[in-house]
Amino acid sequence: MLRAIYEWILDNGCTPYLLVNALADGVVVPVNYVENGQIVLNISATAVVNFSVENDMLSFSGRFGGVSQEVWVPIPAVLAIYARENGQGMLFEVSDDDTPPDGRGNSSPGDSDGVVPIRPSLKVVK
Repeated sequence: MLRAIYEWILDNGCTPYLLVNALADGVVVPVNYVENGQIVLNISATAVVNFSVENDMLSFSGRFGGVSQEVWVPIPAVLAIYARENGQGMLFEVSDDDTPPDGRGNSSPGDSDGVVPIRPSLKVVK
């Protein structure tokens, strides 16, 4: 499902953003950009290199504060994928064990290469 939404966002000329539970097991993201246990990542082709989505993990290289870093996100840690331009995308169910302490979606300030300082506006799609 994640791959399909990602492709749909790109096909519509939009920028895909990923909301990630940064506290989940196996997540490797730049901790300086994590806020309230979550991070929003710009996963467009212009922001990342070697983007890969497998059945259990997604990974890429991105620049954070001008420094290239590897990012690894287990699929269960993905909370949402959405388009920056219109907020359309998909929220994924989260178990109580995966919810950050305050349960809020948030992003963090940082450079525009990979971390985005806005909150998503999503609708639940069933």
